[in-house]
Amino acid sequence: MSIASSIEHIIPRLYLSLKPPASLPRALPLSRAHRRLFFRPLSAPIAASVDSTATKDNARPPSTDDDTLVSVASERSLVDVNPPRGTRDFPPEDMRLRNWLFNNFREVSRLLSFEEVDFPVLESEALFIRKGGEEITQQAWAEIVMNELFSYCQLYNFEDKGGRRVVLRPEITPSLARLVIKQGKSVSLPLKWFTIGQCWRYERMTRGRRREHYQWNMDIIGLSKVRAEAELIHAIVLLFGRLGITSSDVGIRISSRKVLQAVLQLHSIPEHLFAEVCVIVDKMGKVSRDVIENELMTAGVSIEAIKGIIEVLSLKSLSKLEEVLGSEDEAVTDLKSLFLLAEHYGYIQWINFDASVVRGLAYYTGIVFEAFDREGKLRAICGGGRYDRLFSTFGSDDIPACGFGFGDAVIFELLKEKGLLPDLNRQVDDIVFLLDEELEGSALKIVSSLRQTGRSVDLIQDKRLKWVFKHAERINAERLILVGNSEWQRGMVRVKILATRDEFEVKMDELTAPS
Repeated sequence: MSIASSIEHIIPRLYLSLKPPASLPRALPLSRAHRRLFFRPLSAPIAASVDSTATKDNARPPSTDDDTLVSVASERSLVDVNPPRGTRDFPPEDMRLRNWLFNNFREVSRLLSFEEVDFPVLESEALFIRKGGEEITQQAWAEIVMNELFSYCQLYNFEDKGGRRVVLRPEITPSLARLVIKQGKSVSLPLKWFTIGQCWRYERMTRGRRREHYQWNMDIIGLSKVRAEAELIHAIVLLFGRLGITSSDVGIRISSRKVLQAVLQLHSIPEHLFAEVCVIVDKMGKVSRDVIENELMTAGVSIEAIKGIIEVLSLKSLSKLEEVLGSEDEAVTDLKSLFLLAEHYGYIQWINFDASVVRGLAYYTGIVFEAFDREGKLRAICGGGRYDRLFSTFGSDDIPACGFGFGDAVIFELLKEKGLLPDLNRQVDDIVFLLDEELEGSALKIVSSLRQTGRSVDLIQDKRLKWVFKHAERINAERLILVGNSEWQRGMVRVKILATRDEFEVKMDELTAPS
């Protein structure tokens, strides 16, 4: 068998899986034979492509123009300029809005005396899929898969170059728990921490749901009393107020995981079904009752118990819940305490009891809450609750804790819907316009002096004055400072106040503040 026919058998398999490069370096020489080998139609035999030029007596030698160099213009293709599906770019106008929202997150956190922390976006995969050091049984794995956050299929996970399994974090609370455990006894409880971080989930996109988003988290670690939840809800209400959102626009549904626990105990449902039942009933209001009932039956819940669960979780009155569970029930006493605290804080009109709120995450243990738009057009704006048993799943002693996550995507949708997004134009204090090139050094001294006083300055040269005035209007400049020969010879510069159109000459040392 000839070399060419041997290649014939090997390369087609590679050819089907590898595409030729979209473009090649300008100086890369390729003979006619090589070009026919790599850019031939799939149906053309390789041996023929090689031999047709290599064996002919009259084959002309490669030229230095059309055959030796591959034309960049003909092979060039524009890179896809869109970000990966489900992600976003932030051009300047969007960054101004993002910074405005983040500044409000930070200001509310400051008002409640929280400290800011941060964590790597890249975390160990084990942090998000382990189950308390136990063997992951089939049932435990089913719970993980059913839970939309910890579903393995929704993790952006991979093996790094060192062979370690890592993940782009889908949420922040496990990272927070890791840091608290790492800090150990070097910190005193309670901790009041907040962060604003990016999260990644490979999931189906809908309005207000992307594959990456930024999330404001506030957590209180080491406080078991319901006052911690009351503080967190107060933070959410304060933020809504700062953004111009009222209690007629948004409400906060409140319940407790202990309500569902009590109902399951009433119907003698095994404890190991609790997490799975939580995930199912968290869909109440999002899917039909028939779907909920069928999923509960599939999980092994009896028809009688299903009826009891749905009846209790349909309650919207705390007094009726008390009639069912009794005034001494732990869930009832916690909820009554929280509603009393809400009256003292002054946000009782924002909250209402809704037993169907259980939150889908497996680690919640007590009071849970979520904010919603009263028109029902959007998914939950934010949500959180108590997670007193999370730390033991990482091998540490349990610490009482609660917190919430508040994403940027849904709140922006709501603000758009309500016409509450601010008009944040670019703003610059001064434009320094150089009229004569020989004064460039002097103009730079002026620019440097102004910037050192804290003023923002845009230096412009080589433009027409008409363009400069339009540019000043676009960026909302306060002053236009003209550096020209005639004024400079007298130790002056010309200043134009753009809002009033007043124009005058001033000395350089008088430029540090507007006239």
